[in-house]
Amino acid sequence: MDHQDVDAAVAQMLRALSPHAAEDWTVPAGPLEWSCWQTAAHVGHDLLAYAGQLAARPDTAYLPFDLNVRPAASPAQVLQVVAACAGLLSSALATAGPALRAWHWGPCDPEGFAAMGVAETLLHTHDITRGLAVDWMPSAPQSAAVLDRLFPDAPHGEPVRVLLWCTGRGELEGLPRRTSWTWKAARPD
Repeated sequence: MDHQDVDAAVAQMLRALSPHAAEDWTVPAGPLEWSCWQTAAHVGHDLLAYAGQLAARPDTAYLPFDLNVRPAASPAQVLQVVAACAGLLSSALATAGPALRAWHWGPCDPEGFAAMGVAETLLHTHDITRGLAVDWMPSAPQSAAVLDRLFPDAPHGEPVRVLLWCTGRGELEGLPRRTSWTWKAARPD
């Protein structure tokens, strides 16, 4: 996965959510305790954090900074923040060599940061669309790529349903619903 995958995921998010920017984003984002607004701001935060990690290349922790989206920002403005942060991550990925490593619970390569950016964007867009009662699902090819990179032990099946199950957002026949999970982004080599 690379910068083009991040760009495509954020484009999906904007297409799905921009037409609903005038709706009430104070409602919970699907199964989350966060509101739709808070969830979108969280996506921006994570994309910026991943860009920062790639730029600074720390090897033991996340950089000590956070994104502060002003509470008065409208949903449309929060989506602009997400797009800006995605642009920074995309630029960092486009210039990062494959041997680069930065910390995400261990040494993580650029592909891992791209996969996490795509996962955060797709999964939280799904959460927000649930909260706003918008019919939307992540794309199957991007879901499959996220599963391949971040969930190597994922069960076989339709990629979108499996990704939602892996992250506690859905059911899979014969398997208990997940209540906790982690993805495997770090790769030493």
